[in-house]
Amino acid sequence: MNIKANIVGLVIALTSFAVTPHSAYSQRKEVAMGKQVLYRTVKVDGLSIFYREAGPKDAPTILLLHGLPSSSRMFQPLLTQLSDHYHLVAPDYPGFGHSDWPDPKQFDYTFDHIASVMNDFTQALGLSAYTLYMQDYGGPVGFRMALTHPERVQALIVQDAVSHNEGLGANWATRRAFWTDRPAYEEALRKNLLSLATTKTRHVGDDPNTELYDPDLWTDEYAFLNSPGQAQIQSDLFYDYRTNVEDYPKWQAWLQKNQPRLLVLWGKHDLSFDLGEPERYRKDVPNAEVHVLDAGHFALDTKADEIAAFIRQFMKANK
Repeated sequence: MNIKANIVGLVIALTSFAVTPHSAYSQRKEVAMGKQVLYRTVKVDGLSIFYREAGPKDAPTILLLHGLPSSSRMFQPLLTQLSDHYHLVAPDYPGFGHSDWPDPKQFDYTFDHIASVMNDFTQALGLSAYTLYMQDYGGPVGFRMALTHPERVQALIVQDAVSHNEGLGANWATRRAFWTDRPAYEEALRKNLLSLATTKTRHVGDDPNTELYDPDLWTDEYAFLNSPGQAQIQSDLFYDYRTNVEDYPKWQAWLQKNQPRLLVLWGKHDLSFDLGEPERYRKDVPNAEVHVLDAGHFALDTKADEIAAFIRQFMKANK
């Protein structure tokens, strides 16, 4: 009986040894796959639109809309940190990143047009409900999307994106002049908007902790801005920025009427926009959650961990 019991025990032990490591490996593999970022393209309105995707497709979706002169690349930290519980999708607009850059003679670079392409992008991917994360140019793209399809928007996350005229800082004087007289100010606008110094300032702002910033952030973007055709593309799109200012009252009215669930994240070292803008959002949506971070215009450069934590809390509280 003892021999038989020992044999049975040995078999059980060997079975456990064979099964448990495999099970643990499978679990680790599932976790790893959940955090894996996929790099994809999809045809939308005849254009190849590049996007980054992470997380389970049956989880709550966060649609991440980038700024100037960035791309979906800016959201890489969130894609890796939040994909355990959320489905994250970050597209590149036409004319940006790895999406197609159609010739401005054949494609109108306006915020209305880009928002339309992004709405069709969500339809192509079957995204019928999502939280919108809007940074910089993501604001005018996202607000247009929200007003066109409010039924799709479950919540808003605004990070350094303006919807009030007062939110545009003092350095917008040359840019406003450009809207008034494009031929007279085009050269000055390009020098201001597309220069290496301005590209760096967008990231660092007046943050004294410059050693926290990877110089690749602005040198890569400066190289992008100096690629063939980009000066015209970005000038055309920025000329259309005046339509955003005209639409601000509509966006404010929509916020005030609908009172969406709203998280506002802002870098206090951002020199692109006025620091009073977060509180203007709170006036429109009194229940908004507002956090001003020790960061620049692209707050994810240095505060990705904090931002990911705020998003987790916000998403959990607003289920």
